[in-house]
Amino acid sequence: MRADQGGRADRILDAAKDLLLRWGYRRVTIDEIAKRAEVGKGTIYLHWRTREQLFFAVGAREAVAMIDAVVAAMRADPGEIALHRYMRRFFVEAMSRPVLRALFTRDVEMLDKFLSSPARKPLQGAKLLASREYLGVLAGHGLLRPDLRPADLDYSLPTIVFGFFGVEPLLPAELDLGLEEKAGHLADTLRRTFEPERLPDCGPASARVIEVFEQLSRDFRDAAYGGTDGS
Repeated sequence: MRADQGGRADRILDAAKDLLLRWGYRRVTIDEIAKRAEVGKGTIYLHWRTREQLFFAVGAREAVAMIDAVVAAMRADPGEIALHRYMRRFFVEAMSRPVLRALFTRDVEMLDKFLSSPARKPLQGAKLLASREYLGVLAGHGLLRPDLRPADLDYSLPTIVFGFFGVEPLLPAELDLGLEEKAGHLADTLRRTFEPERLPDCGPASARVIEVFEQLSRDFRDAAYGGTDGS
């Protein structure tokens, strides 16, 4: 994508994100987005074929920013590749970004029918949470319990993690925990559940794990800007 097209796409995505956060998915129209972005309505359809794909692109761009923050942390400290530390950062980064927070907490008021749209499916589940490839690297370097295969986490890992995202409405009002505290509880749960008692050095596995997440970032970037639905 040429620089001018990229800048125009970002302007459209910025407008769509702003209106989504202000009004919610149901009320936002392509006409309003075009007006806010100061482009013609047809220009938007040069980038994304449908309204749903445009809003998928908004989420995909947020995912890129989150993954890039995760990768930066892993580069600074190889220990960040460990499952409990990665998921701690994932949780904090996702909950700190309103669009991703709405997706992971299934905010019906903001996202309405987009939650059931086929266009958003690539943003859910293991593709963003923890790929088999990532878990395979951990297993190969002794960073998962020796009795676990990556496939063993297909159900249990997302159940635990998305439980932390979704439990908020069910908590008693007097339980007032900050985001970092919640993330700490998540990390402690994963540390005790999936990792060996003594974690080996994460350094030897870090380069490959970073490659996996960099590829994931490229995939979401292509989905956001490539005019595809991310499938």
